[in-house]
Amino acid sequence: MAMALRERLVGPSGWSGLVLHPPALPDVARSRYGFEIFLVLGLSLGRSAVYSILSIVERETRGVPLAAQTSTLNSSATPDRPWLDLGYQLVGIGFAMVPVLLALYLLNATNAPAGRLVGLVPPRPRIDLLGGVVIAACIGIPGLGLYLGARALGFNTDVQASGLGDHWWTIPVLVLSAAQNAALEEVIMVGYLVVRLRQLGWAMPAVIAFSAVVRGSYHLYQGYGGFVGNLIMGVVFVLVFLRWRRVTPLVVAHTLLDVAAFVGYAVIAPRVSWL
Repeated sequence: MAMALRERLVGPSGWSGLVLHPPALPDVARSRYGFEIFLVLGLSLGRSAVYSILSIVERETRGVPLAAQTSTLNSSATPDRPWLDLGYQLVGIGFAMVPVLLALYLLNATNAPAGRLVGLVPPRPRIDLLGGVVIAACIGIPGLGLYLGARALGFNTDVQASGLGDHWWTIPVLVLSAAQNAALEEVIMVGYLVVRLRQLGWAMPAVIAFSAVVRGSYHLYQGYGGFVGNLIMGVVFVLVFLRWRRVTPLVVAHTLLDVAAFVGYAVIAPRVSWL
């Protein structure tokens, strides 16, 4: 009886019952899930998207060409005190993971186990690692070309992927930052949103479009190339998630992309002129 009541309120717990063929929910559940999505995005990537939109407006009204401006990722907090800077970086990475845990907690409260539902567990090394490498290659190489093309056309800022300086902890922190970004974006923008929006009755094209537009929007501070590239990435990642029913390969792919960008920039940028 308790299980029947639970399914009436939140729907079946399986992939087919939640994502492919979601049942109609009562109004109380729809209101709850809608507000829940607002809270999760408002504390994480939705908030970033709003600030990013304001940032591109500010950049466009400076009177300086977009291509002559710089966007710095992984900025140093206290460059004159490296030991304190390390503390700031680690604390920032840790707190950025809280929305990920919140999204999984909320999913688990209604559709346990959340980790299995979105494909974080059990580990499947072949599809997770090899799939992640393939996805990273398919996204990363065209993405670099899009960035360079957008910069050349004046549609993107000069993105400096690391501003941490040269310390013994720089590369480990950049790798941790890459993994944190990957977990935050893929668990929330793909795993969590696809399940919840489908439960709300959204059509799959609308789910894909919403996830991709939000993803593109919180990269808009980099310029229009960053928006377009990440919008395309968002569409591809949701389609892969629907095909494989796992978010872990996306986390692996995103981590590899960001490690290549962050660490590659820190190592290569001082030696070349085109980055």
